[in-house]
Amino acid sequence: MTFEEELAAAGEAASEHAADGEELVAVIPTEPGTGARVFLCAYERGEERSWLAFDGARRPVADRVLVRDAVAIAAMCELAEESAGGGDLGELRARLVELRLTENPDGIEDAEVAAAELQAAIQPPPRLASVPYLDELGRAAAKLEQALGEVGSSPFADAMKTGIAAADELADDVERRYKGPLG
Repeated sequence: MTFEEELAAAGEAASEHAADGEELVAVIPTEPGTGARVFLCAYERGEERSWLAFDGARRPVADRVLVRDAVAIAAMCELAEESAGGGDLGELRARLVELRLTENPDGIEDAEVAAAELQAAIQPPPRLASVPYLDELGRAAAKLEQALGEVGSSPFADAMKTGIAAADELADDVERRYKGPLG
């Protein structure tokens, strides 16, 4: 089964669990460190949101730790994508081209290549939120920061550190609004 077929099957299974007046608004494919696929599904009814996760066999997940791990990797991957290269890689790449054309400082070509590689590493949706994907983004962001001459602390690493608390808050919210039992 292809990734797209897995995603569609998870969406179909999730749709069957929608309550009256509730709409399935997201199916987020994850692979927490366990190697197991978990599809986080968000439902909305008006302003209310609820969640349910499904395993690779499209059964609801009742394992609290697995759900929290899936939420965490999804949140951290999204944060990595949003903060990589300062948050707007297209703008950064345009500024690097302008800098090369006007001042041509040493190492500008390396920075342009690193920015292009980071932009290429960011997969378009739907993509699988996983530890290897997060690691790939981290390596590409570090390469860009080095090419830009970042010394000392890493803006990307700092963003990821602050994101841990946000991921925990999101996991708490998912637990509170989970449509099934969690053990």
